[in-house]
Amino acid sequence: MPGTVAVPPSPPPRARLRSASRLAVCAAVPWFLCLWWGTSTVPVPAALPAVLILREDVYDAPRLGWNRLVGVVVGVVLSTVVLHWLPPPSASSVTSGSAAASVSFLAVLACGCAGMYLMYQGGAPNQQVLITALVIYATATPGYALARLAESAVGIAAVVLLGPLLWPPDPYRSAAAGLDAYRGGLGALLGTVAARLGGGGAATAPELPGEAHLWLRPQDGLASYDRAARRTRLPRLYLRTPSRPPDGLGERLRLAARSALTLQYFTQELRERARTAAADRAGGAGAVPDAALRDLAPLVRATARALDCALRGEDCAADLERARGLDLAHRAAHPTRHDAVLRAGLHLTHEALADHRPTRP
Repeated sequence: MPGTVAVPPSPPPRARLRSASRLAVCAAVPWFLCLWWGTSTVPVPAALPAVLILREDVYDAPRLGWNRLVGVVVGVVLSTVVLHWLPPPSASSVTSGSAAASVSFLAVLACGCAGMYLMYQGGAPNQQVLITALVIYATATPGYALARLAESAVGIAAVVLLGPLLWPPDPYRSAAAGLDAYRGGLGALLGTVAARLGGGGAATAPELPGEAHLWLRPQDGLASYDRAARRTRLPRLYLRTPSRPPDGLGERLRLAARSALTLQYFTQELRERARTAAADRAGGAGAVPDAALRDLAPLVRATARALDCALRGEDCAADLERARGLDLAHRAAHPTRHDAVLRAGLHLTHEALADHRPTRP
């Protein structure tokens, strides 16, 4: 179905500033720690974990840091073993293109690729294995492998320990904000659809800015909600979110996710009907008023009202009963197969609302 893939909108400036500040602190701290420790004069590997690990979900830093550390260890071991048995590259050997340099490079490359794909985790190979092996091969100086391992460990430890503590996000608040944004955007979309249908306009749903992302908001909210539920696996020091979510937030998010699928189907069917009508007019057929679409406007409004009430956490029984009555009336007046297909998304939304159990205080 079109519109199911979207690029998330850019975060607000304040959120971007927090992310940039978090990254800068988590890169600077291990850099100066390694300078104080004396691992090297330019401990770049200590600053890299902040760039490669810190993402939107900072609570995922422990898992990503562990994967990166394992990749570094394996890469160091592979490159050290290969360079122990094969001659390391030198400036003269590389310039002259000697066979020994080529053999050692191919051996490091093959072992790194094998280790990368043998450590397949999270749906992707651990690229850190090959990256570490190649960097150590290119910098084949005594003690560099251990120095890179130490600097990477310091950088990962700083990211894992500091990242979730610096301006941590509140997953419950993010989920609730996404739900409110979805409710507002959906109300605007369905209101415009009902106005067009009631006014005898074209049988189409308007293409609103950011509509593709609108249908993904409930899933994003559920992901934030699940992250908050999993936060108990982290040290207690990280737990700055409320111990319990707002009443009924999970149920409302699940209702929003179901309604996103059913109402996206409804809007796509409206557009398909408009495309078919336009093709008929282009073929010479006259424009015939579509009574089924005009009579659909009250049903769309009633469905939007019931869903908005449920997403706010209120009892929608009365609004749902009215919407179902309008659905039955429209079915009796327009029983054709094409009209039934058009109503299907709204009918499935009613079923989702009927299964929803609002939380009463």
